[in-house]
Amino acid sequence: MAHIIKYKCEACGYEADVYEGRGFMGQHIEMITCPDCNTVQPLVVGGVIADSAPSFTSLAGRLCLNCGSSHIKPWDKKTCPKCGKTMHPTDNIKFWT
Repeated sequence: MAHIIKYKCEACGYEADVYEGRGFMGQHIEMITCPDCNTVQPLVVGGVIADSAPSFTSLAGRLCLNCGSSHIKPWDKKTCPKCGKTMHPTDNIKFWT
């Protein structure tokens, strides 16, 4: 089962929706962080989309969805991109497909 979990930084209040699990088409959402716009963003990796668009099989050559930067890296699921403090999952959990 796949979930969207709201993460929040208690220091600065920044929030991000974090995708976990796989969608019904086999896609996985990789959470990335962008040092240029200081955000956490979701990028689709794998699944049916990657079968028809090989560039979607990894993060190589991918861009930040917010600002278009190529300086993205996988997010560690804890560091706030705005202030550098620790983000925590909240009780706000939804399902995604």
